[in-house]
Amino acid sequence: YRAMSAAEETKDTEQQVEDLSNSDVVTKYRTAAEITNKALQGVITQCVAGKDIAEICKFGDTLIERQTGMIFKSKKIDKGIAFPTCISVNECLSHFSPLKSESTTLNAGDLIKIDLGCHIDGYIAVVGHTMVVGESGTPTPALTGPAADVVMAAHVASEVAHKTIKPGAKNTDVTKAIVRVAEEFGVTPMHGVVSHRLKRFVIEGNEHIPMFVDPEVKTEEFDFEANEVYAVDVMFSTGEGKPREREARTTVFKRAVEQSYKLKMKASRTLLTEVNKKFPSLPFTISSFEDERVGKMGVVECVKHELLTPYPVLYERAGTHVAHFKFTALLMPSGTLRVTGLPFDAATVQTDKTPSEETAKVLSTSAKRKKRRGKKKGKAEGEGEAKAEAEAEA
Repeated sequence: YRAMSAAEETKDTEQQVEDLSNSDVVTKYRTAAEITNKALQGVITQCVAGKDIAEICKFGDTLIERQTGMIFKSKKIDKGIAFPTCISVNECLSHFSPLKSESTTLNAGDLIKIDLGCHIDGYIAVVGHTMVVGESGTPTPALTGPAADVVMAAHVASEVAHKTIKPGAKNTDVTKAIVRVAEEFGVTPMHGVVSHRLKRFVIEGNEHIPMFVDPEVKTEEFDFEANEVYAVDVMFSTGEGKPREREARTTVFKRAVEQSYKLKMKASRTLLTEVNKKFPSLPFTISSFEDERVGKMGVVECVKHELLTPYPVLYERAGTHVAHFKFTALLMPSGTLRVTGLPFDAATVQTDKTPSEETAKVLSTSAKRKKRRGKKKGKAEGEGEAKAEAEAEA
């Protein structure tokens, strides 16, 4: 046994730091975010009338796998899909990533929600985006009516959430702001949609932000702190906001790491072995397995014995318009950085609804913190924080 030197002890402590105070962690979140945004842009180019949804989802997942395969080659770190590409059409809310044999095609005018995510060494970046499907090579007409209202409302609410999530603020402050925007635009927050804290290899942390105030459900109130990361999820509907399942097959699952059971069926054992190897802690789709039959058969026993947690395909009532935006927020000491998501083109949405004065005031504020004069930090502490912020803002 040999006592650790001060330098070794410092290095060992740094290796254990898994939040944004570690500049290497910031770099991994930023890299995951860049790949997530590239994958989203690639998927958007494929979303035109006549395209097969299963093929587009496969395209998105392949983009993530290829991009992550090109980086950190010299280091043995886990990287890849943090959430499989899903494309949910019209009143379908989420988690639609169909098997090839059960897929459908997009139609011009469909209002679709795209959802996907990437991780580098367990540091996760996710994104959600809403768009209208157009004809290939033809400009898509601007949205009008209730569909325009709900898309603009979801965009404004996500902007307000970005400005509201900051160290010292409470999760309930964000909920109230989102509910206020929904009321201003005459739309409804979707029940069950929750924003979660992201941690290393954890896509749904215990700290969460509900979309609306439910008197029957007690929400644990907490204060945001610097160096935390959140997946901020906003979904609005022109209907009653109550999700329901239909006949669509559930294809997205996540390994319940705390559960174990000796499976009886060979297909179940084969599937679980593959899951433990490729997707030990983050969501995946059974369409990613070569043998579709094994995927369909294997999940039944795995779900029955709670080895896999299902993400069912959810719907609103037929004819309802639904919009969804999701982004990854890094709570840096310099302010809250929105690292995923694409610029919103307001010209594509024509609505006569406008935010209230209170909401407009929030929108006009900066997400960056004002610098305050204080006592000087130690050289090492100051350099480390400066490096992390520089990485984040690059």
